[in-house]
Amino acid sequence: MQNKSLLFFLAFIFFQTTLFSSNILTDYRIHGIQNIEKHMDKELAKKEYWKQYLKQISTPFGYLESYQNILKCDKEKSILYVYKKDANNTWIETREYSAYTGKNRGNKFKEGDLRTPVGIYNITKKISNVDSFYGPLALVTSYPNTYDKYNGKNGHGIWIHGLPTDQERDKFTKGCIAIQNKSIKCLDKHIDITKTLLIIDEKSIKSTVSKDDLATLLANLYAWRYAWLYNNLNDYLNFYSTKFVRFDGKIYNAFKSYKTRIFKKQESKKIIFFNLNVIAYPNTKDIYQISFTEYYKSSSFEFSGDKILIVKLTANSMKILTEK
Repeated sequence: MQNKSLLFFLAFIFFQTTLFSSNILTDYRIHGIQNIEKHMDKELAKKEYWKQYLKQISTPFGYLESYQNILKCDKEKSILYVYKKDANNTWIETREYSAYTGKNRGNKFKEGDLRTPVGIYNITKKISNVDSFYGPLALVTSYPNTYDKYNGKNGHGIWIHGLPTDQERDKFTKGCIAIQNKSIKCLDKHIDITKTLLIIDEKSIKSTVSKDDLATLLANLYAWRYAWLYNNLNDYLNFYSTKFVRFDGKIYNAFKSYKTRIFKKQESKKIIFFNLNVIAYPNTKDIYQISFTEYYKSSSFEFSGDKILIVKLTANSMKILTEK
């Protein structure tokens, strides 16, 4: 049944891209589904496919498959905006809350600098039983994220929380985002934290991400996958910056040696990406965060889990700066 579904899917895509020709049919007749899959994998690495695919998709913050809500914090205006996808999967602003942020201006870099970070964060959990200073509840963010750590940042405990219930407070925080207690209760009621992304910027957040850039990045992502899938080491490594540092501290040369040993095995692999998100990183011109759930299987290793790439877009190619 799965093979039949796959064939229907392949046929549909080929009709859409005008690739379903007699040559493709002959290839399938002689060599079977493997060669057809290879053709498909190559097509996914073409920008033309992604440009067509993105035409009807709302992309103010980027390409987002995993999220239903976006919280964006403008530190200059001291406002937390709430966006959600409507019935047409279009991002619309639904609420805005006045917010307190860190006492000191600028991007957070270290513990105790009294700055609110700039970046892209998930909400990792809700704490309902908090000290009264933080109001009725707190939403814990994923600071420091992968890009923060790549840049040598530290610190912890960046929350979205309420205001003191029985004491006065200053009109700033030590780095968190604080909103009125009615607002934090309202926010908690209207979002699913597992499907909510927080974007924090110094000023008004860019909300007109270029579809052309997104198509370029998605094509590059699948070209990277193609090289990985079919054991082309040189093409694969060409997607990595020489300044690459993996989340565990492995630098480019060590990573290159490690991957060279792996690719020499010439293993057949299955690599599938889903829950894919490509987001313009705030306060940068050419940095993007790409996240997805990855399923990987070879004869020696199997993995299923979340993956994050931080990439730099230069001309028509991406360079991976760090990954986790």
